[in-house]
Amino acid sequence: MNDNRDVLITEVALRDGSHAIGHQYTVDQVRDVARALNDAGVSYMEVAHGDGLGGSSQQYGLSLTDEMKLIEAAVSVCDNAKVAVLLIPGIGTMNELKQAASIGAKMARIATHVTEADVAPQHITLAKELGMETVGFLMMSHMAPVDKLVEQAKLMESYGADTVYVVDSAGAMIPNEVREKIRSLRQSLTTNIGFHAHNNLSLAMANTLVAIDEGATRIDGSVRCLGAGAGNTQTEVLVAVLERLGLNSGVDLYKMMDLAENIVAPILKQPQEITRDSLVMGYAGVYSSFLLHAQRAAKQFNIDPRDILIELGKRKVVGGQEDMIIDVATEIANKEKSSLRV
Repeated sequence: MNDNRDVLITEVALRDGSHAIGHQYTVDQVRDVARALNDAGVSYMEVAHGDGLGGSSQQYGLSLTDEMKLIEAAVSVCDNAKVAVLLIPGIGTMNELKQAASIGAKMARIATHVTEADVAPQHITLAKELGMETVGFLMMSHMAPVDKLVEQAKLMESYGADTVYVVDSAGAMIPNEVREKIRSLRQSLTTNIGFHAHNNLSLAMANTLVAIDEGATRIDGSVRCLGAGAGNTQTEVLVAVLERLGLNSGVDLYKMMDLAENIVAPILKQPQEITRDSLVMGYAGVYSSFLLHAQRAAKQFNIDPRDILIELGKRKVVGGQEDMIIDVATEIANKEKSSLRV
């Protein structure tokens, strides 16, 4: 790996993109994408269920393929890129982290809600003991003021995280917020700083460039924008923009473009775009992976998915509370029935 890169890209389509296709990745699909990412020079690729290790369940969505087989498939074709896994304490376990490490995963991204870093120390410690590079992944970062974010980031650093991420899980942040948060972390931490965007307000690229400008050197992208909600910062576009800015990502632009067009595009059930519902998620500040769940609930109860998403935003529901989607949908449907009777 080129140690002189200005920006190290982690490709998240094989994890975050799992949400967009209902967690239906096959071994062949993951192997093909991973091989092409490795050949293009991408530094890291994240492979797991959309909700991380152990996420396959009725609540979060059942995987077509055991995630360990997907991780193993990616590792088998990577001689330069490193395979990363996401673990949300309470969903994934330490045993699953050990298993992922044993089959070749080299990075552990330990994800917590932005105010709950204190659930992560044992998982970060274990990852370090397993010889993995460690990342503290502060989800829904838009929900915390800067001082709280810095406090939580310092906890991640104290547990041994090599990198701490500002994670815009809802695609709700605007550039000035990103600037303030990344700048404050850069001034307060000695770790690497990372940024993970979602495009629900069409600001993923703008927010990513602001983060880089303020000192973030670890950046997430999803090829063909394949991620939850309206997707993430589009990797092949990011590589092109970085080249225009004179920044080195070490990634071959043509190869990324070919991967997006020839391998990833056929996987997508529909093009990733800012739809009515993904826009509402960014506007309301709702976790991007809730999109398909909310749409299914809306269809089941014959109500508007926007009403579900807006109410979830009002209640400040976070990742891991997917069961609330049905509760909210039921309440809205009952209210609508009551109003019709009146």
